[in-house]
Amino acid sequence: MRYLVRGRPGDPAWVRAALIALLSGTAILFMWGLSASGYANAFYSAAVQAGSESWKAFFFGSSDAGNSITVDKTPLFLWPMDLSVRFFGLSSWSILVPQAIEGVLTVGVLYSAVRRATASAAAGLIAGTTLALTPIAVLMFRFNNPDSMLVLLLTCAAAATLRAVEASGMPDSPAGSSGRRAGRWLALAGALVGLAFLAKMLQAFLVLPALVLVYFLFSKTSVGRRIGHLVAAFTTMVVAGGWWVLIVSLWPASSRPYIGGSQNNSVLELALGYNGFGRLTGNETGSIGGGGGGAGGGWGATGITRLFDAEIGGQITWLLPAALVLGVATLWLARHDRLVRAATWLWLGWLVTTGLIFSFMAGIFHAYYTVALAPALAALIGIGSVQVWKARGQIAARAVLAGAVVLTGVWAFVLLGRSADFATWLRPLVLGGGIAVAVVVLVADRLGRRAVIALAAAGLMVGLAGPAAYAVQTASTGHSGSIPTAGPSTGAGMGGPGGRPGGFGRGPGGAFGGGMGAPGGGGNQAGMQGQLPPGNATGNATGSPGAGAGGAMGGGMGGGLLDATTPSSAILAKLTSNASSYRWVAATVGANNAAGYQLASGLSVMPIGGFNGSDPSPTLAQFEAWVDSGRIHWFIASGSGQGGGMSPGGTGASAITQWVEKNFTATTVDGVTMYDLSGGAQ
Repeated sequence: MRYLVRGRPGDPAWVRAALIALLSGTAILFMWGLSASGYANAFYSAAVQAGSESWKAFFFGSSDAGNSITVDKTPLFLWPMDLSVRFFGLSSWSILVPQAIEGVLTVGVLYSAVRRATASAAAGLIAGTTLALTPIAVLMFRFNNPDSMLVLLLTCAAAATLRAVEASGMPDSPAGSSGRRAGRWLALAGALVGLAFLAKMLQAFLVLPALVLVYFLFSKTSVGRRIGHLVAAFTTMVVAGGWWVLIVSLWPASSRPYIGGSQNNSVLELALGYNGFGRLTGNETGSIGGGGGGAGGGWGATGITRLFDAEIGGQITWLLPAALVLGVATLWLARHDRLVRAATWLWLGWLVTTGLIFSFMAGIFHAYYTVALAPALAALIGIGSVQVWKARGQIAARAVLAGAVVLTGVWAFVLLGRSADFATWLRPLVLGGGIAVAVVVLVADRLGRRAVIALAAAGLMVGLAGPAAYAVQTASTGHSGSIPTAGPSTGAGMGGPGGRPGGFGRGPGGAFGGGMGAPGGGGNQAGMQGQLPPGNATGNATGSPGAGAGGAMGGGMGGGLLDATTPSSAILAKLTSNASSYRWVAATVGANNAAGYQLASGLSVMPIGGFNGSDPSPTLAQFEAWVDSGRIHWFIASGSGQGGGMSPGGTGASAITQWVEKNFTATTVDGVTMYDLSGGAQ
């Protein structure tokens, strides 16, 4: 961070001051009031708690410190949170602050990359500000899903690729040739993409076409050397992303946790299937209701307009039309500037490739995935606005600017209209302001210096007013579950906005996966995880512990597929009694059932069947053996006491439940059915 703000020789004084203001403001926006979200995504918070207690759970990304099963993602994104909790103790802040820091770093890296490519501090500042005020970015950098780490690493990879392009054109020096410098930067880019794979698996590779093509087309080294550099970068990517996969694959399955989300205890199956190509085709093995395929496969209509619909539009698309227009214009205006063209092609390639895949993927898809578009969109706004503004002496450039401003104002008017009760005064301002600024832009070549500066500021204000309003609203609202959305309710989408009274809940569970929310009672509500397509279930929901209004409602609230548990003091007393004698103080079907008990007690709770209870872990024979050896104290029946929510489960989980019901005596504590397993089967 110190490197980012120290400036360059000859910088005007305002540049460093503006950058410090940008990064400080971003930190405040991303960190203020984090505790309102409680444990946010309880599924991952439970894994963080486990990783802070057990280094084995840390390495594998286990859901529980007893290491029965992992979460359904590779664990790199968990590690900063694990370390934070290990040092500072378990709390909302210790879990979420690392995510916010990743967001501030992303803004700083994007500023640096855009500024370096364009030699314009203004372009970098506009890009950084746009990213910081993108509503879905504000949400995800305040949340504990994998996306914040993914976006940071991919932004760093893009910056390293542009440095490689730049280095390839530098004159040789005594320290080594420009080719060697370019190769090292590209190798770093490959390693960063590999690490991004360890954060969110195959989604990391969506940027590869843009990175590869930009280096190949714009590097000034020979064709043979370019190919060699790309091969070396591919190697570093495989090493950086594959070392963990190799270790887990070679580790004896009997001494490691089951790989959650897979059906064959295989991390490769998880990466290539459920978290990979299955997301594109809709055929997610192990997903309840998976395999829908077709026009969305139960996850919403696919098509070119998907990103602009009522559910997703307000998350990311405020400046998307302008970014595309300005990006294409920049390719023409900067046709003689290699670095600007390279940067523009890179960010355009990232934006278009990822956007098209999101638009047409038939598998599990949710609005918050679009945070992956935010750096590219912001970079194009920064680069394009400055490049076209510099050419405002040409009527064509002024027409492009005017068109982009009008387009932004009209689209903001539409997006704000989807939340009818939110900032109603802002709609006419952005529409009228956009039209007024566009008219003045057309005669900008006749204006004096002060008027030009005022016009530029007015244009930025019009463009950023809508997303800024959504961003502030997002930061001031607590969110929990795995499918949160930014901004106020639009009354659309799979479940509607969570964390607000009268809305629909958001479910704990999978990143690059999610599902519809179930109707909830208000406050920070939990909804349904992404393996279940819309229309399959509804139920009441309670928030994760510490999440505010959606918390305990008195007595013990059993969880389910739809929500994390909020155990009563009486249940906690039973779990903590003689806890040191057991590897797991309890076992229950589904990771969110287990997460609430685990986070509330700080003790290991086994999530039978993983997230939705459908993973074949443990087998009935394994479970019986653990009970016989005295490793599990309580079995907590799923679905009891939850008031109509849907319970998770699969055939293996059902067999275990039936065995427990047959061989042990039930007791009811605050509406929750529990079985004491410590005496062995009857």
